[in-house]
Amino acid sequence: MNVQRSPNKKTLFTAAVLGLFSGLLLSIPLSRSLIPSTEVPNLVSVSNPFEGWSSFDNENIVVLGMDAGGGNTDTIFILGIENGETSIIQIPRDSYIDSRSFGSMKANALHARGGPDAVKTELTRLMGRPINHHILVNLEGIRTISDLLGGLEVDVPKRLYYQDKSQGLLIDLQPGPQLLKGRELEGFLRWRHDGEGDFGRLDRQQLVLKSLFNKLIKPQHLIRLPALITAAGRNLETDLGPMELGKLITTMGTTELQTSRLKARPFYQNGVSYLDTQWPANVPERGIDSSESSSRRFQLLF
Repeated sequence: MNVQRSPNKKTLFTAAVLGLFSGLLLSIPLSRSLIPSTEVPNLVSVSNPFEGWSSFDNENIVVLGMDAGGGNTDTIFILGIENGETSIIQIPRDSYIDSRSFGSMKANALHARGGPDAVKTELTRLMGRPINHHILVNLEGIRTISDLLGGLEVDVPKRLYYQDKSQGLLIDLQPGPQLLKGRELEGFLRWRHDGEGDFGRLDRQQLVLKSLFNKLIKPQHLIRLPALITAAGRNLETDLGPMELGKLITTMGTTELQTSRLKARPFYQNGVSYLDTQWPANVPERGIDSSESSSRRFQLLF
């Protein structure tokens, strides 16, 4: 797995602001579905925000980005914090899985079949670690958060152009460092019209994730984060409670970021293209074993 690290963000000032944010977050009445809002509300004051505070550690969260149709998940990654690092492990959406409950399918279809609980159950088995929680966000929520942050700085790797008049979609980006927000950011994440396919999309997602991480942990944005989440509430769903969200963001702000993705290679089975993904738990979900190779039911693409 390719690993990249962001600069260390540990400063006394950041730590102080993170603590303030923690208390502020507890004052926002978040539950399973966050409250929708069209405006960023005013922050409220709290008393003794540090009481009973502890770090968010040794927990794993699956983050799912919904596709434009609202059924499958375009983005799947595991977020974890351990030993002073925030790790993001990207899972290719076309990964083949043999679900215990729903049979053979691509990983991005699992949420549509069984919801977030099914995703957590299957990924716990495949990743070899407990996936405790989920965060589900759609493209409108990503646009809202990026706009309220003033956009995300991204180095666009090459010319990206695509037009689909039936969907009212136009992606038209020049290469080079630039500030992306709204539909430009959405287009950057959705574009996949070259030979790189899902792998290119994973690379672009990684660029956006690193930019979002580095921007969110800046003090001026941390103190506004409860308001930002509330503003994007109708497009964001999670089983994390207020205390858990506070611990998560507070701990992330004092860590370094490490990003990676699971290795995979494409193959066909019954006329459908999949990715043969190397799962950490070494479960032979779609391994190339002798019985399936001899039956010629699928063809690897190199």
